[in-house]
Amino acid sequence: MKKVILSMAVIAGLAFTSCKNEAKKEIKTTTTEVSVAAVKTNLTFGVRGNCGMCKMTIEKAANSVEGVSSAVWDVDQKKIDISFDDGKIDAVVIHEAIAASGYDTEQVAGNEEAYDGLPGCCKYDHAMVMNVSND
Repeated sequence: MKKVILSMAVIAGLAFTSCKNEAKKEIKTTTTEVSVAAVKTNLTFGVRGNCGMCKMTIEKAANSVEGVSSAVWDVDQKKIDISFDDGKIDAVVIHEAIAASGYDTEQVAGNEEAYDGLPGCCKYDHAMVMNVSND
């Protein structure tokens, strides 16, 4: 019995010693924070349209352009307020996206085929005044 106890003590001692002697590895990580400030530009321009459906279509077209962070079209004033990253896109691209959906902007005439496909309530007068001021 003494041999069994002695053998167990020796095995336990070896196990304890081998665990103690293992080299501990430390992994050092460094984190570098890179701040990329997006250059936000705010732009307002006129867009022809009539109703809430026009608002949804115009805003969807503008927001579909990569780099646009917000687009809000004002039904009464016939203007859109856009916030976008001018490092990614040029404002003309936004005008073109809205025009492709069938709506005239101050710089680009709406696509006639898209205009023809608009619901009746969205068929605006092409001579309509845009970017109306309430002053």
